[in-house]
Amino acid sequence: MPRITYREPHIMNKSTSHLTPRPGIMQISPYIGGRASLDSRQKVIRLASNESALGPSPHAITAYEAESKNLHRYPDGGAHDLRAALGKLHSLEAARIVCGTGSDEILQLLTKAYAGPGDEVLFSRHGFLVYELAARAAGATPVAAPEVDYHSDVDALLAKVNDKTRILFLANPNNPTGSYLAKPEMHRLWSALPENILLVVDAAYAEFVSAEDYDAGAELVEAGKNVVMTRTFSKIYGLASLRLGWCYGSAEVIDVLNRVRGPFNNTGPALAAGLAAVDDQDHIEKARRHNIKWLQALRSECEKIDIATLPSVCNFLLLRFAEGTRDAKAADAYLTARGILTRNVDNYHLPDCLRVSIGLDREMDALLVALKEFMVS
Repeated sequence: MPRITYREPHIMNKSTSHLTPRPGIMQISPYIGGRASLDSRQKVIRLASNESALGPSPHAITAYEAESKNLHRYPDGGAHDLRAALGKLHSLEAARIVCGTGSDEILQLLTKAYAGPGDEVLFSRHGFLVYELAARAAGATPVAAPEVDYHSDVDALLAKVNDKTRILFLANPNNPTGSYLAKPEMHRLWSALPENILLVVDAAYAEFVSAEDYDAGAELVEAGKNVVMTRTFSKIYGLASLRLGWCYGSAEVIDVLNRVRGPFNNTGPALAAGLAAVDDQDHIEKARRHNIKWLQALRSECEKIDIATLPSVCNFLLLRFAEGTRDAKAADAYLTARGILTRNVDNYHLPDCLRVSIGLDREMDALLVALKEFMVS
């Protein structure tokens, strides 16, 4: 039998990578969520991420726990029961609903499906950060339109539209400013857009809005084939950890999304909890009343201690601090030292502001005490 001689393979020098990501990806500043903890404290007051103050419906928790017996089974890839429940609740066609891993996934999928290198993705200057990230990840160019008095401005957005524009993202109401555009302005925006531009109405905070001149986007979807409304279970439904969202659009856009999304992009426990949450609208109304009470109270108390606030229809308030020793950064440091976590919004081009989520009664009481102490310190 011949003797086999083993030779060490030639190893190429791989100290320098030859892998090149798509254009735009290395320009992305990774998204950083609101702080949830402090190294020195086990318990903190979390008011940085616009999470539900009351948490999810008890029925949603029960449904989630019951799914522990089915973890070896694939979930319903079409989210049929949840889509049917959403359609019934909102008087929408269930066949034109797609569920996603949070509305973030839907925003990303829409961008990758309709925009790419050489295209532009448009949004307002203080709009949700994911719009820019999604554009760059798809190789498209992000374009920000200026705002007026912390509101998205229809004329400014339309002035940025050109032959390269493929998507216009509009958060309505907007995070982090809390402002919204009324139905006439939204219709004016859509009416002036070319039909080959997709208008994505991001209505993550729609359930908090009680204004009669507000529409979450469903009316525009019915008016035109180039509109998508996105929604989430992360806010008023209190299911942020489960990453569950949905959208409503024309049959053509929904067909595209069903082709590009993952076949099982929602987990079984998330779908079960979402379905139970939709069925418990009493809990949603309770959360809505709690939010209205504290939005009004927080604005009123801040006014008394000379902290300016922006009007908000969401579950958060933007606090504006004057320059000097009691500016936004000093306020953030003061609150952090007391275990109260709010959101610095420098990355939204709002260096003089802090975004504060509405929390439980005791948490809001503690916040107000700390703010009053800070302003006289």
